[in-house]
Amino acid sequence: MLKQNHSFVYYFAWLVIGLLFGLSILLFRGDISIDIHQHSNPADKATHSPGISVNFTQNKNSGVVSQGRAVMSMDGRYFAKSQEGGAIYEPKDGFADAVMKAAPAVVSIQTITWSETSTEETTDEKLLQQFLGRSSPHGPRRKAETGSGSGVIINENGYILTNYHVISGRDEVRIRLSDGKVATAELIGSDPDTDLAVLKIDLKNLPTLNIANISQLRVGDIVLAIGDPFAIGQTVTQGIISATGRTHVSQNTYENFIQTDAAINPGNSGGALINTAGEIVGINSNIFSSTGNFQGISFAIPIDLAQQVAQQIIQHGYVVRGWLGVEGQELTSQVLRTVDLDSMHGILITDVDKEGPGEAAGLKRGDIITRINQQDILSTNDILNMIAAGKPGDEFLIEGIRQRQSFITRATLGQRPLMSR
Repeated sequence: MLKQNHSFVYYFAWLVIGLLFGLSILLFRGDISIDIHQHSNPADKATHSPGISVNFTQNKNSGVVSQGRAVMSMDGRYFAKSQEGGAIYEPKDGFADAVMKAAPAVVSIQTITWSETSTEETTDEKLLQQFLGRSSPHGPRRKAETGSGSGVIINENGYILTNYHVISGRDEVRIRLSDGKVATAELIGSDPDTDLAVLKIDLKNLPTLNIANISQLRVGDIVLAIGDPFAIGQTVTQGIISATGRTHVSQNTYENFIQTDAAINPGNSGGALINTAGEIVGINSNIFSSTGNFQGISFAIPIDLAQQVAQQIIQHGYVVRGWLGVEGQELTSQVLRTVDLDSMHGILITDVDKEGPGEAAGLKRGDIITRINQQDILSTNDILNMIAAGKPGDEFLIEGIRQRQSFITRATLGQRPLMSR
């Protein structure tokens, strides 16, 4: 036993000697230098604990030269910075700072739909109702169907943005703030075309979220979803941006979804999708699933679109959009063969509303719209967004093909009829 202990010490000693010898070679070549001291740089004090600082230089023979410093702090955290100051790897305390900024502005929504009990009334109950009236507390009790969702405070005066499907057809809507306060909400207006609605509660000085620059959003960026799944309480999940500009994934008329793999479940609808700076990038809306629960594909409405809709709802009670009064479909190879064309971009008109702006402009079923206001039309989404961005009374220049002959016409937009579903 004593001999085994001596063997262990012997091998351990040689291991230490080998490590020191290798480190000495690196120091001699100038690849690294070691400083053991209290950091005097104020920036270091702000981010690192005192510890061992190793200055390193990548081997020049590799063809890539980089210099920087690795730090092992006394609390065990590891940091690496390039000489230029950019972080190579610097784990922090997760995303707690971002969540702390955003979470107070995300609310839980509780809905109630009242219905009469389905049990048949007895003769005695009918006589009692005739005597006391149907409003009597002794009459049949109503049945309450509850629902849940999430929302985002968009104005310190109590305006809350959520999904239309969260509050559609509900008799009562209650808001629970992150601090536990509960308030009854009033529906200001909704927009089924984008599945958005604006509520208001009678509370002031509420927390709001900073708005992210949506143009800077990139596939692969880390995002966090905040909401109240299954009404269990505010929950945060993490994922990345999987794609942007998704269309044809919901019943919405206007789609430009952000796709993410952050977990979104029933009850998350209307909650916030934020970046790692705590800024909101979208309103969590729906999932792609065969089971009804999260399967790795979720969608959020971009915050710039949500803002535009919310502003119009607050101002008008609804969203004002341009309207051309035509329906169409994208050009496929089968459609092109039907109209005897080889290749072309545009939208085939399949129907024209009677007495609508399109009919007044002379558009007919079977026409192919190729350009509007000198901009090429490549998809139904293009024409929908372009027309919707116009205002009633705006004049649009329309170019197209009719029976293999080009045509140009001008249409004066009307106001898109309000949608209900």
